[in-house]
Amino acid sequence: MRISVPLAAMISGFLALSAAAVEVGFGSAEITPEVGGDADKVWIAGYGMGRSATGVHDPLFARAVVLRDPEAGGKVALVSVDLVGLQRPAVQRVRVRLPGYEHVLVSSTHNHEGPDVIGIWGPNPLRSGVGPGYIEQVIEGCVNAVRAAERGLRQATARYGVAADASLLGDSRLPVVKEDQLRALRFTGEDGEAAGLVVIWNCHPEAMGPDNRELTADFPAATIAALEAEHGCPVAYFTGTVGGLLAPPDGVIRDQGGTLLKEGDWEYMKRYGEAVAALANEAIDAGEEVELTPFRIARRAVRIPVQNKLYRAGFLGGVLDRQAYVWEGAARDGARFHKVKHALRTMAIETEVGYWQLGEVGLAAIPGEIYPELVTGDFQDPADAGADFPDAPLEPTVVSLMPTERWGLIGLAADEVGYIIPRRQWDREPPYAYGRGKAQYGELNSCGPETASILLEALATAVAEARR
Repeated sequence: MRISVPLAAMISGFLALSAAAVEVGFGSAEITPEVGGDADKVWIAGYGMGRSATGVHDPLFARAVVLRDPEAGGKVALVSVDLVGLQRPAVQRVRVRLPGYEHVLVSSTHNHEGPDVIGIWGPNPLRSGVGPGYIEQVIEGCVNAVRAAERGLRQATARYGVAADASLLGDSRLPVVKEDQLRALRFTGEDGEAAGLVVIWNCHPEAMGPDNRELTADFPAATIAALEAEHGCPVAYFTGTVGGLLAPPDGVIRDQGGTLLKEGDWEYMKRYGEAVAALANEAIDAGEEVELTPFRIARRAVRIPVQNKLYRAGFLGGVLDRQAYVWEGAARDGARFHKVKHALRTMAIETEVGYWQLGEVGLAAIPGEIYPELVTGDFQDPADAGADFPDAPLEPTVVSLMPTERWGLIGLAADEVGYIIPRRQWDREPPYAYGRGKAQYGELNSCGPETASILLEALATAVAEARR
């Protein structure tokens, strides 16, 4: 029997699809809080305290990607929220409401123009900025986004691609080190049309700066809008490496007439987001087909000491509403809760590190803002003599731990524990590094100098567990 060309193409396409197929679904749910009224002001996170919202420029979302293995039947979910840093206790509540999943990861974009979900950006140091009922609204949004994604599951193939552009990143802390690789996954359905995109980029969503008073998802909203318009499919944006301190650049983004734009301008936000979308298209064009099954996922719960005096005060004063423990040391960490009577004892919080082996692609899940040196291995060597621990041993790096050529890193994954800083770069005491008269910004929003080694050792363990 002679097979027509269209039928032959269909059969060929089916065989190719079935060889590398995964089931994928995308879903979203709005999580914008209601703005208005003096009684329940919405306090904007990300810069100084006391910045209340006056309106909404664009809505905030929880965006979910559900993957299902057609052969094994297991399913997993990745969720991105347009927030500064959803805390682990809330993520755990999302998981409880989604039984039947091998794993659910909720990551924050680290948006500096959304509502406070941690507590430290309220009207004053003694009052939390978390609005009543808002965390429950976010949890509900995450659950609804995952359920919507599950309802839309369809068979698809995946392509993984990478593109780099260091000019799209500013780094306001010495030494200047950038993680300038954007990673993208493009899913194609049986009909040959795009089924969805996943984008991971390494930049603080703070294009609108500290003076803005309207809620916005910042530049990821423009990136997503541009990609959805071009590809005709849903897009999920995730933040990767943002420590050190990677942010939208100065002196690069221009308007249509060629005039340089600056932080705090809506046109700057839009055009920067579109520039990131253009870079994502480069990654998509360079993509190669990958297998995303089977799933092998490992998660490690760890405790890290909170040596930051401001954080400790926030916990003891109730501004940071999260369980703390008495730190007994990493090897003999007990279960005693840290209370006011333990005020002189070092406290610890429990967080988690994860590793996702999705077929040929590995994903590191890091619960904070990791510095690029800890990802790429581009350490300054020797360290500046003014640093507090210039001779400290180097931590293992993410790239050295990844067992696959194709990989990605999701930051603020399941938690936000602040900056994750190489110990050699820690600099709180004079004399300061680089001949500066004061400390650089970073340590002020870090739990402490031991954080990096604890989390990266946990990642190494998780990778080993997932690969068994």
